Amino acid sequence: MFAIAAPRSPSRKKLLALLLGISLATPPVWAETVTVRVAVVGGLVLCDVWPRLAKKAEQALGLRVETVAASPKEGVVPAFATGQADLLLIHGSDAANALLAAGIAAPLRAWALNEHVIVGPPDDPAKVREAPNGAEAVRRIAASGASFVAFRDPGSHAVVSALWRSAGIRPGQWVIPDTSDTAQGILGLAAEKGAYTVVGHIPVAFGKMPAAGSEVLLNGDPEMRRVYVVIEPGPRHPATAEQRAAARELADYLLSPVGQADLRTVDREAGGPWIYTLP
Repeated sequence: MFAIAAPRSPSRKKLLALLLGISLATPPVWAETVTVRVAVVGGLVLCDVWPRLAKKAEQALGLRVETVAASPKEGVVPAFATGQADLLLIHGSDAANALLAAGIAAPLRAWALNEHVIVGPPDDPAKVREAPNGAEAVRRIAASGASFVAFRDPGSHAVVSALWRSAGIRPGQWVIPDTSDTAQGILGLAAEKGAYTVVGHIPVAFGKMPAAGSEVLLNGDPEMRRVYVVIEPGPRHPATAEQRAAARELADYLLSPVGQADLRTVDREAGGPWIYTLP
């Protein structure tokens, strides 16, 4: 009769090797998730595109995205410059270039676009509603003798100047200076004067600029879009090496095919088009 041998226990060396392999294959549960602190121009939050995209980025990268500031550039640029934020999303502008020149920002990278629209009186004496694009619209305004308020916002001014150049027209007496007390008062002034003006679509659509007495008459012209840039820490920014690496990872995602596709998705979910991907 044969005796059944008891199963041999693994040697201590083999057991230690097995446990070590398991520990190396399993991420440590105590490791903290890295946080990227982001400052964004307010319209990105107002239209709800950025909060949705930040969640997509967290899922894609395993990072925590914390929006520490959302306001006009006068608020978010200092937040980035003083190290309160590791990544900045604003329009390409003199303010963005100044950060680069000061060594606070790394080279700027284009990320997305928003659009400007023509707002004017509901009776639309210049027939802007029927214009195929912004250049033809401002040509009609000038030819009709209707009034146009030149909004002093730098972004709107840049868009309007480009339209005038495209239309081959020069501003004349039909152009009224912006005398409103605040940026939000521009449409009230335009309504009071029965005039047209050019403003960002998002603040009008979401009530940031009260539009009583005025209507959006033309939108959807690609020539009336402005570029957003993503700004990472430059050599004189106080971010740590870990913060810089996390900011770069998030920036690369935003510019990647996956990030651009996610932007299209969340913009649609937010009721857009509000924010456009790169061409």
